Amino acid sequence: MELGNHLFDARKKCGFSQEDVAERLGVSRQTISKWETGETLPDIRQAKRLSALYHLTLDELIDFDMDVQEVEQAIQRTSEAVEEKIDWTKAWGKRYPILLQYQGTVNTQRYAVQLSLLLEELKRDYGYSELDAFLVLKDILAQVWKARKKAGGTV
Repeated sequence: MELGNHLFDARKKCGFSQEDVAERLGVSRQTISKWETGETLPDIRQAKRLSALYHLTLDELIDFDMDVQEVEQAIQRTSEAVEEKIDWTKAWGKRYPILLQYQGTVNTQRYAVQLSLLLEELKRDYGYSELDAFLVLKDILAQVWKARKKAGGTV
């Protein structure tokens, strides 16, 4: 998506009209329109002011993705009680059927033992709680996944 679309989506997400933004930045409504259509680009000072107005970092403004923002907000709004009710394997299994199929073929106990050792190591070495160790290990796996995917691995 180009910057103009990012600016448009960020403005709409905040509920501002082009006139509102123009007034706050001291520019014309036509200037806002030209930025959003990609006809012109805001200078760095105006881009910084836009990011502050839209409550985004400059990087977030440039890479603004309304779908990602909505998912992040939904995660923040979800209580622990609701999270406990969700069958994540079933939910993700709709998109990734392997999650519903592997239990019958993979020796999960073997991997569970190895993962448990890694969790205990994280807890011992860094003083993490059980939950924090799980989250760190999950994040490490996600980083490995992204790196392999980027490198064109067999992911």
